[in-house]
Amino acid sequence: MSQSQPASRPRPAAPSRRTVVLAGAGTAAALLTPGLAAPAGAATRTAPSAQGARQPYASYWFPDSLPDGTPGDGITWRSLKAWHPGSDPDLPFNTASVPLADRFTPVPANTTARTDQARITSLVAFGNTAGNPSQGSATADYYALNHWAYIDELVFWGGSAGEGLILAPNAPVVDAAHRNGVPVLGTVFLPPVHHGGDLRWTRDLVQRDAAGRFPLAAKLVEAAVAHGFDGWFINAETEGGDAALGAEMLAFVTDLRARSDRAGLRITWYDAMTVRGEVGWQGALNDENTALFQEADSMFVDFRWTPETLAASARTAEAAGRSRYDLWAGVDVESNGWNAPVDWDAIIPADRPHTVGYGFYRPEWTRSQLADDARTPDRFHAADQRFWTGQSLDPARPDRTDSWRAPATAVADRSTVAGLPFATAFNTGHGLRWYENGRVTSDAEWNHLGVQDRLPGRRWVVRTEGRRPSVGFDFDDAWHGGSSLLVDGEPGAPVTVELYATRLPLTRRTVVELTHRTDPGSGPVTVELAVALREPERPGDPVPYTFVPAGELRAGGTGWSTATLRLSPLSGTVHALGVRLTASGPVRWRLGALAVRDRAETPAAPAGLRITAASAGPDGTDLRLHWHRAPGAPRHYELHRVLPDGTRRFLGATAGTAFFVPGLRREPGEKTARFQVRAVGELYTTSGAANAAHRW
Repeated sequence: MSQSQPASRPRPAAPSRRTVVLAGAGTAAALLTPGLAAPAGAATRTAPSAQGARQPYASYWFPDSLPDGTPGDGITWRSLKAWHPGSDPDLPFNTASVPLADRFTPVPANTTARTDQARITSLVAFGNTAGNPSQGSATADYYALNHWAYIDELVFWGGSAGEGLILAPNAPVVDAAHRNGVPVLGTVFLPPVHHGGDLRWTRDLVQRDAAGRFPLAAKLVEAAVAHGFDGWFINAETEGGDAALGAEMLAFVTDLRARSDRAGLRITWYDAMTVRGEVGWQGALNDENTALFQEADSMFVDFRWTPETLAASARTAEAAGRSRYDLWAGVDVESNGWNAPVDWDAIIPADRPHTVGYGFYRPEWTRSQLADDARTPDRFHAADQRFWTGQSLDPARPDRTDSWRAPATAVADRSTVAGLPFATAFNTGHGLRWYENGRVTSDAEWNHLGVQDRLPGRRWVVRTEGRRPSVGFDFDDAWHGGSSLLVDGEPGAPVTVELYATRLPLTRRTVVELTHRTDPGSGPVTVELAVALREPERPGDPVPYTFVPAGELRAGGTGWSTATLRLSPLSGTVHALGVRLTASGPVRWRLGALAVRDRAETPAAPAGLRITAASAGPDGTDLRLHWHRAPGAPRHYELHRVLPDGTRRFLGATAGTAFFVPGLRREPGEKTARFQVRAVGELYTTSGAANAAHRW
């Protein structure tokens, strides 16, 4: 992003053939060449080899004019100025469906986390600019971001001179973030010249029409609203500008600010271009960029900050009538993760108020640092927990000798679990198989963040007088989705595992359901639900739980069972939920689902399932399916293929109302392939099916 960080910038895409693995119609995956449909009437240029396939990808554009030459395979050059949502056939696959949830801040789990000071933004590259699937893919090797409790804003990072400069977030990422109350920004990236940047693209962005308006500002707002995300991160780094261009950029951002305010969108400005039109990374808020910052919601301060420039920046922000925490001090973790040298006392000192907020650049290091053959979900989550929670792996007892000041040690967690019904299957948004009611319905790997559950924010607070067991997400068995919660150890004393900070109102009808089991190797386990009707008095104090018996599970391998617990003796508001386990020997206890409700609910069925496009190729037949949204607020939709013997095979899940099925093959004796889509409610109950068929 800055001259001192050359490895951090996206590079122009090499014109090599690109393939993407996607969830297939059978148990095996289909290998497809990316195909990108050109919106009717739009200015596009597509590599000839990419014309046939129909896999949808995250939207990306140039502002107006396209590069010279021909794009690489799998890349389409598009003009945002010429884009229209009504003529974009991929938009239904790229439209987020989950509204941005409200959040609250519980009493922190430790004495060092602050509730009203520094927050965190994360700049994450989930894939290449071109070739980032709209709806997940058939691999569990994915950056399944899930520590939303500590994040205030997510930037869907990308853009390159060889692919496109304006990148819209894909729907699964937005849906997962919104479920946890985190806004998501797309990226406008105007790269340095030595990375293919051309000043004409900056001039394209800030061009005016005959009436003196900024058509690209209007298009950015239109694109964000149509796709369902929350605004833009603007990173103008192309050198060669002058004062006139700087004045136009300021006028453009001012216009974008006004339009964004009307649409409820956010803007974050990156500390690169100055008000004089030059690219000069300040590492500070000062006279060179304050005017631009004033037209944005926040500013990402370049990595070359110092303790002195951050302190001065905080004062400058407050003198301008803004919060010092509207500034994000850049923390580059792309190459070294938690080993990155960071002057934490300059950003979040322990002995005085935090100076500014901070921004992680490329925290997906927790995945990329793993060797290719070691990128299993469990190893990824172990690394990711180390990054966000710290060396102790318990936010209630941070390791003060750890040089990495993990977010859980400095920033209070937040939660959106504030209404009934609430349920979770501890689904992290990727897995080695797909499970429904404890049964495998697809043995293919998968990822799709849009079906990720709201997961516990504090991972993991464990209180015991004995030996601490391991606690984490496990992918060897699940109740629904791809993962469950596993407690494994031989503590020798009762163990309380804190799960959710909540604001759930109790009624006479409120019940809690625990779907759980023991695994082979476990002794008998007595299970209790931990319910807190108030918060701790002070940060770091234990949560004051009341314990509700949930039964005893026999020794290992008992199979899934559901305990239904009535909370009618209790009243008020549930402020926290957890479990207490008591065993005299080894424990391998698995929690597959947790639900809190005051009545049973079955979602209404979707309607109008139809096949809108089909194309046959050497890898099978590719289909595009659409349907009408079910009434109410379904959690997501699940699609199945009905086989000739009447059994159902899982195809995929999405929060939206469109789905792409690649590599469909005819079953023996089958004349027509039949499909069903069902709505899944918050309690994981399913609706009736909408049906469609494809005749061979």
